[in-house]
Amino acid sequence: MSQTIQSIQNAPIAQQWLGILQVISAAVCWGSLGIFSTYLNQQGFSGLQITILRIVTAGILILIMLPKLWPDLKSISLKQYLGLASQSFTGILGMTLFYFFSVIQIGVGPAVALLYTAPLFSLAFSALLLGEKITRHSLMLVVLGFFGVTLMVLDGKSNINWGIGLGLLSGLCYSLYGVLGKQAVKANHSPSLVFFTSILFSASLFIFVPETYATYAQALALSPITWVYIIGLSFIGTVLPFGLYMSALHKLSATRASTFTTFEPLTAILLAVILLNQSLTVPQYLGVCLIIIASLLNSLLKK
Repeated sequence: MSQTIQSIQNAPIAQQWLGILQVISAAVCWGSLGIFSTYLNQQGFSGLQITILRIVTAGILILIMLPKLWPDLKSISLKQYLGLASQSFTGILGMTLFYFFSVIQIGVGPAVALLYTAPLFSLAFSALLLGEKITRHSLMLVVLGFFGVTLMVLDGKSNINWGIGLGLLSGLCYSLYGVLGKQAVKANHSPSLVFFTSILFSASLFIFVPETYATYAQALALSPITWVYIIGLSFIGTVLPFGLYMSALHKLSATRASTFTTFEPLTAILLAVILLNQSLTVPQYLGVCLIIIASLLNSLLKK
């Protein structure tokens, strides 16, 4: 592990810049999720159906990785499979479901800002599950992020509080994905294997859900543009950014890479303003900025 870290630190400057561009590109792709989900909702799909379309279609797309990862999959114990499954159901399925419902309720901008409370939740979960120490700086960031959420809640209308709660739940689930991912890495699982199982376990679960088949039947009955949105949701918003991010981790440290993921909420808000004519009030913009700043400082202050 120390040799890997040293090789990353000694990577050529050109390679490091390539890694930065890959992380920014991944963040921009992730930022498109709210746009594709909004378009699909306008086509008549519910939050659960959009979740199905994202995860199941992405699961089909990443099956191309199976031959390469099959030897690793055969060597995993039952306990490790259960750990990877818990990460998938909590981090991917839970986060996606709550996030898309939040987007439908309160719009892309507030939803993605609330999703980015994940690093603040991860401080508590890292302490509880990984035994990491909570520092004074960490507590200050939690207060800063909480104040940002408060500005969004107080300035919003009374009928969007449910969506705000869903947005916070998406951030909570996303933080668990990161914390459980750390446990998976400690078990010597590669990032590619963690990503593959994260998608595939949740996609496999939907095989037993009747709504899955009704959702795809509904999609087949609609115009071809619907499938453009579905492929965009699954490939541009899921498979491609994870691939870019995993490639970037070979050129950058995880801490440095995470600082550039703040382009995700910025992209989501910008696209929502341009493509969906959604806007925030001044206090809500301030709340978004505080959440993003807290997330960014959380990465910068890590050793």
